[in-house]
Amino acid sequence: MPSFFRTATLAALLATTAPAVQAQSVKELTYTVTMDPAANSNEFQVKLQLPKLKKSQDIYQFAATAPGTYQVMDMGRFVSKFEAFDAKGKPLGAKKLSTNQWQLDNPKKTREIRYTIAETWDTKVEEHPIYLMCGSSLEADHALLNGQTILGYPEDMQGKPLRLKLEHPKEWKVGTVLVPDAQGYYRLDDYDHAVDSPILLGRLTEASTKLGDADVALYCYSATDQVQAQPLLGYMQKMLNAAQAFLGGNLPVKRYAFLYHFADKSAGAWEHSYSSEYVLRETPLNAESAQNVVDIAAHEFFHIVTPLNIHSEIIEQFNFVNPTGSEHLWLYEGVTEWASHTMQLRGGLVSLDDYLETLHDKVVYNQTRADTTYSLSKLGLNSFGDEGQKQYGNIYQRGALTATLLDLRLLELSGGKRGLREVLLELAKKYGPNKPISEKNFFQDFTQLTYPEIGDFFARYIQKAEPLPLQEYFAKVGIRYDRALRSGRQIATIGQASYQVQGDEVYVTAPSAPMKAAGIREGDQIGGLDGTFVDRRNFASVISKVRERTPNTELPLTIRRDGKEQIVRVRLAATDEVKSYAFVPNPAATPAQLALREAWMKNL
Repeated sequence: MPSFFRTATLAALLATTAPAVQAQSVKELTYTVTMDPAANSNEFQVKLQLPKLKKSQDIYQFAATAPGTYQVMDMGRFVSKFEAFDAKGKPLGAKKLSTNQWQLDNPKKTREIRYTIAETWDTKVEEHPIYLMCGSSLEADHALLNGQTILGYPEDMQGKPLRLKLEHPKEWKVGTVLVPDAQGYYRLDDYDHAVDSPILLGRLTEASTKLGDADVALYCYSATDQVQAQPLLGYMQKMLNAAQAFLGGNLPVKRYAFLYHFADKSAGAWEHSYSSEYVLRETPLNAESAQNVVDIAAHEFFHIVTPLNIHSEIIEQFNFVNPTGSEHLWLYEGVTEWASHTMQLRGGLVSLDDYLETLHDKVVYNQTRADTTYSLSKLGLNSFGDEGQKQYGNIYQRGALTATLLDLRLLELSGGKRGLREVLLELAKKYGPNKPISEKNFFQDFTQLTYPEIGDFFARYIQKAEPLPLQEYFAKVGIRYDRALRSGRQIATIGQASYQVQGDEVYVTAPSAPMKAAGIREGDQIGGLDGTFVDRRNFASVISKVRERTPNTELPLTIRRDGKEQIVRVRLAATDEVKSYAFVPNPAATPAQLALREAWMKNL
């Protein structure tokens, strides 16, 4: 399992503050990141020992963004005291060229670079704040490191191997999928590998399990110790077992790590190839709170298939300076969201009714909170721009619905023997981590691997934005879909409101009358509902459960405004229940429909 390494005392580490003469030539980029929260809990000190550079390698680059974030980071904003030195420790000149670039006066003589970089959680910026789980944090008893928030690289050296050493309080534990060598260095294939390998340090608890031939570790920081690693892993075990079965018995990785940060802030999660990290509000661990954690983890965990083993050359060779969107975001995020729920259905963790309710929530989002004429292909290509960001939340809604229909279509064409799951496993085996799919030709390649009819499916529902044939496709498995179904009873409602997803966060764009009466304004962020953390993943389902409450009672809503959090109480109104976009098993389903439903629900 991921292990920990010892470091010297901080006193010894900080005793050498001047650049030291290098005893021998350095063959690879060697980074040392020092963190001393007792002296300064806002900044990291970074030292980079360099091999001999060429004259053309005079630009030192910090990340403008990172894969999977779809946001502007501009890490150069957080940098100060950028200095360059020769082999004898003599200062050399360096000047700032732009937000994220420094130019070395004499790259051929430069053997060491040192700079200070501020942590992103508590450092105020005027625009483009960085998602917490994608940033860096340094506190008295812990730290969170993401490679792109700490490290840069010399021009043309993004693809070069590197070493990373961390200097931190000796009592801290280190949680990461990486394993240090005998000297305490983490060896990484390249800069992309460093960005893909988050590290959580500090006062952590840990637990581990085995899934097939893969080692899986869970590291947990809990500010007041309400969440411990071993009990949390216990709640997650059934989901992990379901994922293992869904993937055919063995994972496409040999090691995996979950990194959990529980404190006073919630921001969601960020997937990586061999690990995932989570920033969630700390609450007592029980079955209800754990289910929310499990639902989020199920999505992030499935990224070991997409995009780790199935990705285009745009993801393979990520451009940290000027990122380009991929048309196949539907595959990386929409299919992953589909899998996170489907594997729980097929693993017996959720009932068919609960699964259909999840589909209902996704249809509601697609129909009421997104532009239904905006195609998934277009969303992927524009995902880094403001236009795409306005529709981005729909990749998890329409994207997952489209994957659900693709699965049904594949099962129908194969007589129930080969659904989307089987095709994904074939693709993962054909390509894998080091062989990208074709950004341009993937639709054709997928069609050739399956059936000619699938090409028409892609053209109509992914490349274009034709209305999804939900009624037609679900009828194939004996499930009715109705746009409006009256029940004849009264239910509670929070009123007609509009929301917008930005990254992982949900904002009110038009508050309902009950919300206005409670003081909620346009632009407020919805952070929680009656103690349940809310983000773009679970917002639709959490809001939909309001109807299960009693009309004219108060609903505690956590909102954030101007950086401050508060709880407001919204008095729920009463309304006639109309089940919109309802999925209901058809009692008159034919034997053929029931047979295909059985294959669909148990397709393992």
